[in-house]
Amino acid sequence: MRRARLNRPLPDGGRLPHALYRAEQVRRLDRLAIERFGVPGIELMNRAGAVAYRVLRARWPNARRLTILAGTGNNGGDGYVVARLARADGLDVRLLQLGEVDRVRGEAALSLAAYRDAGGIIEDCLGLPRETDLYVDALLGTGLERPVAGRWAGAITALNAQRAPVLALDIPSGLHADTGRVLGVAVRASATVSFIGLKPGLFVGAGAEYRGELHFSALDVPAQVYASEIPAAARIDWARESRLLAPRSRMAHKGDCGHVLVVGGAPGMSGAVRLAGESALRAGAGLVTIATHPRHADWLNLDRPELMVSAVAHPDDLEALIERADVIAIGPGLGRTDWGRGLWARVRTRPHPLVVDADALNLLAESPGPGPDWVLTPHPGEAARLLGVTTAEIESDRLAGAQRLQTRFGGVVVLKGAGSIVHGPAPRVPAVCSDGNPGMATAGAGDVLTGVIAALRAQGLEAEDAARAGVCLHAAAGDHAARAGERGLIATDIIASLRALSNGLTEVDP
Repeated sequence: MRRARLNRPLPDGGRLPHALYRAEQVRRLDRLAIERFGVPGIELMNRAGAVAYRVLRARWPNARRLTILAGTGNNGGDGYVVARLARADGLDVRLLQLGEVDRVRGEAALSLAAYRDAGGIIEDCLGLPRETDLYVDALLGTGLERPVAGRWAGAITALNAQRAPVLALDIPSGLHADTGRVLGVAVRASATVSFIGLKPGLFVGAGAEYRGELHFSALDVPAQVYASEIPAAARIDWARESRLLAPRSRMAHKGDCGHVLVVGGAPGMSGAVRLAGESALRAGAGLVTIATHPRHADWLNLDRPELMVSAVAHPDDLEALIERADVIAIGPGLGRTDWGRGLWARVRTRPHPLVVDADALNLLAESPGPGPDWVLTPHPGEAARLLGVTTAEIESDRLAGAQRLQTRFGGVVVLKGAGSIVHGPAPRVPAVCSDGNPGMATAGAGDVLTGVIAALRAQGLEAEDAARAGVCLHAAAGDHAARAGERGLIATDIIASLRALSNGLTEVDP
């Protein structure tokens, strides 16, 4: 079986920027480059087409028959450049036009004229050819705000039914650039080349599903242009966030590394609290105590004796444990019986740093209110309950959902899912994790994340730093574990990778 690379970068293998810009911001950057720095718009279009063509030739060197689907806007203009360069290179090119050619304006019209002057032919898009090696999606670009319909929807549906690979220019057509929402139907690209600024929609929502391999070019836009815009979000990964974990002092003892108290584990749900506790140890906490139901407290640590376990029958039993703890993680397997409710009510009033997950979030939703020093880690369903909306509403704009959660509840919010989002207080922008893989959609993975964040918090990181580093460490550990395959990956596989990654090791078997 082919093995994926440890802590793999995004599949282009290059270094992608960390700043993410909304579509309107990228349009302003584009205009500024043209109007203030004197870069002609047609020059930017030619650069975009040239970059896309280089990616095309590098990614599919044996492709000889090329079909380009062009719209009437600037995205189509980029496609005309690709078509012209491909013809000059001796490729068999068909350019299929959607929308009336007479509607093409500005730089796109100049690009179209250059293609025609070079002998290129434009065909009306009445259907897709069967005999082609590669399609180029230059239909809609980043300006789309309403659902794709009519001939456009039909063309995208037909394109998705083809076997040949697809290269999308800037963003797959039909994918919302800011939210990653599919607007009715969207192109499922094999690769995407994004220009000037990376868009959040490539990383959140359905972005990772539809974009394929991701490539980027700033098109040599002057660096001063970017000073005019505060990014909408930041892309984070373990390669960057790992720098938050400083080497340990040679004189360190376990007390210096923090004491995490994990509260949860109602009858029948002991596994969740055990996973959180063990992951806290593997992420570097010096001491971990599990406060759990008496029914299973005696045997919970039989094969992990490093975990301390205390039976808690009543909230009063927590008092001595809380006094010794530096950070409290509550929620894994907590349940919503009187037992779990009592523990949540007692912990919620404490001044300790908290990591709040699972049923503790559901109990918070029943009696909402802000907390000054907590990290909330909801999945979309829990986030919906916290805000009194539907899960679909959360998923339709994950960045907006994370912002609403942080505004309402304070502290730091980790909205889990594909492209997990970390949103803390201003002035830092929200962060989107680009590590991780579908194999992590498995029972207990969230409990592992809870333990990781709590451990990093206990080791001295501020709440938002602990959340950012914890999300990325957790995701990178999932990528490490997925070297043996995504299907069948379980939560303990993620735990097994935490130690190597948190110590900067990369060549350790999963």
